[in-house]
Amino acid sequence: MNAESLLVSASINIGFALLILSLFSILQKQPSNAPIYFARRLSQHRPVSLHPRLSVRRLLPSPAWIRVALSITEDEILDTCGLDVLIFIRLFKFGINFFLVGSLVGLFVLVPINYLTGDGEQAGHSHSMDAFTITNISKGSDWLWVHCACLYFVSSYGLYLLYKEYEDILVKRIQQLHLMRHEPNQLTVLVREIPFCDEHNAHDCAVDHFFSKYHPHSYQSYQILYDGRELDNLLNQSKSIRKKIEKLRHRSGNKKQSMDLLESEALRNDAEMERLKEQLRDIGHKIQFTQTKDQLQAKELPVAFITFKSRWGAALAAQSQQTSNPIIWVTEMAPEPRDVLWKNLAIPYRYLPLYKFGVYVSVTVLTIFFAVPVTAVQGIAKFERLKKWFPPAMAVQLIPGFNSFVTGYLPSAILNGFVYIVPFAIIEMAKIAGYISRSRKDIKACNMVFYFLVGNVFFLSLLSGSLIDQIGEYFSNPKDFPGRLASAATAQADFFMTYILTNGLSGFSLEILQPGLLIWEVMRSHIWDRGKKTRPYLTSLPYYRTIPFVSLCMLIGMVYAVVSPLLLPFLVVYFCLGYVVFINQIQDVYITTYETCGQYWPYIHHYILVAIVIMQITMIGLFGLKSKPAASFCTVPLLVLTLLFNEYCKARFLPTFYQFSVKDARDRDDFDEKTDLMEPNIQNAIEAYSPPCLRPLDLEDGETSSMQPLINAT
Repeated sequence: MNAESLLVSASINIGFALLILSLFSILQKQPSNAPIYFARRLSQHRPVSLHPRLSVRRLLPSPAWIRVALSITEDEILDTCGLDVLIFIRLFKFGINFFLVGSLVGLFVLVPINYLTGDGEQAGHSHSMDAFTITNISKGSDWLWVHCACLYFVSSYGLYLLYKEYEDILVKRIQQLHLMRHEPNQLTVLVREIPFCDEHNAHDCAVDHFFSKYHPHSYQSYQILYDGRELDNLLNQSKSIRKKIEKLRHRSGNKKQSMDLLESEALRNDAEMERLKEQLRDIGHKIQFTQTKDQLQAKELPVAFITFKSRWGAALAAQSQQTSNPIIWVTEMAPEPRDVLWKNLAIPYRYLPLYKFGVYVSVTVLTIFFAVPVTAVQGIAKFERLKKWFPPAMAVQLIPGFNSFVTGYLPSAILNGFVYIVPFAIIEMAKIAGYISRSRKDIKACNMVFYFLVGNVFFLSLLSGSLIDQIGEYFSNPKDFPGRLASAATAQADFFMTYILTNGLSGFSLEILQPGLLIWEVMRSHIWDRGKKTRPYLTSLPYYRTIPFVSLCMLIGMVYAVVSPLLLPFLVVYFCLGYVVFINQIQDVYITTYETCGQYWPYIHHYILVAIVIMQITMIGLFGLKSKPAASFCTVPLLVLTLLFNEYCKARFLPTFYQFSVKDARDRDDFDEKTDLMEPNIQNAIEAYSPPCLRPLDLEDGETSSMQPLINAT
């Protein structure tokens, strides 16, 4: 790709981003759009300052939302949104800190060396970007030692930032767990594969006998779970009937106001409404029948939530093997009540590996089939190859400037369009894997999306060309992998520049605009729900969709930090825009649906470390291609030190993110006992994990009754 194509791509993306952000700043001021752009504020009954009267100020774009976003502190994010959201924001800050320093090193050290000390073959072409990359350095040149020194500096700085982040987030996790000591999940253990009691023909008595005997001093009570599929069907029927009643009531109210309601039609509406109410009462009786003791006992599951008298007792029970048979009485700390996926608890524990294996196979198949569009995109990016495959494409050269558009902007736009649907497909696959909580499902989906993107968007883009032949070469000659990776990486720098521009400028702009919700709201309010009050569009932060894409751009930037330093300023802009956009979104739009107290960070740490390792392997191969084997050998100790650093972090920090310290649990217990909060917290834990089929229902319909079900059937 030449400089003209890159300039066209940058111009299109910058212009599109400015247009979208300006449109957002105008639409945000319109009161009718408050349920979209201030959903979080409205749900929390916080004031939203909008101008109700039409004025020129409402129709002019304004950067006020940027100033507000930049004024938000980390402490405010932690207090209002939780540690998970703060970690997500700190991912952007990490990118800004790393690539800002990398840009200074690249622009003031590496770029001048690449351009001025090259062999002249690339520098002579004014339209080539290779003159500013390591490709322009002559083979065997001693200037490559400067690149090796910069690699050491960039890697060391990245590892330093990672260590400081891990250390600080660990401290914040411990503090957050202390502040959230009133949460019922700290006193509750989930136990699965409960043996059947032959004497009483039930599971529940086995729970009480076991924990009373083996945890006599800390065991408080238990809550057995039941198969709630029949109840879910009844609840879905009741919700459908309530919606019909509400529509009839709303239609009758509108026609009464317009004085167009005929008496016969009014009688029909009243009769239909009475019939629906009678059906609703019948469903209520059926639900009450399913909640009787005899019916519930027949639907018992070998799963229970155990409440303990202390966090110390809960931590010991959750993190120890209960019997010599490790596949019965399986215990773990319970997720938050709002985080539980009740339906998945009905899946037998011994079948979970099969469910997860099926998901991994599905993701693998998706990855393989996705090779087709990625390879096609690379065909477009390399115009010479495109002409070879598709001779009519030579007509593109007849239109002035269109060649630059096709090779510069179009490939990255098409690739971003294809990969946009991938997270949604993978999160749907993760739903059938049997994870017991939404947070665990999102984390696993996030992990699968990241590796999908690394495999398809990064490596497959690098392997553009005779794909099958190159893959065969990699497997037959694995020792040549660094050299082949380096050769492919230097050839694809321009494409990844345009990819980051499109993914960042256009992607983040569309994220804040929410065009899908805008179109849906216009259709809803003007077609089938005309005149009805709009409720806030409440959604949670899509970790599984955003973290992998941001981490992929982090990986691309690190790999090219020494190879093509001109890429780094684009990444600074990318992370700055993402930071501002998502600060706005978490403050005004997204709600917090669960809190893991930082369990996303070990995965983010791993993604960044993978990027650093790939960067070092690439440079080992590149120094070899440049006939500088001494520099390659000098890079190997850096790679070893990076892997040792990873092992140290796994030993020093990782266990605290997945296990509960007995000392910290005891300290929290002592604090609650001194403040007389232990008994209320225990009672809260007992009541919090009542399964949906045991919760009270109010199915009576009336003018003032709530039309929303009191049961969370998920």
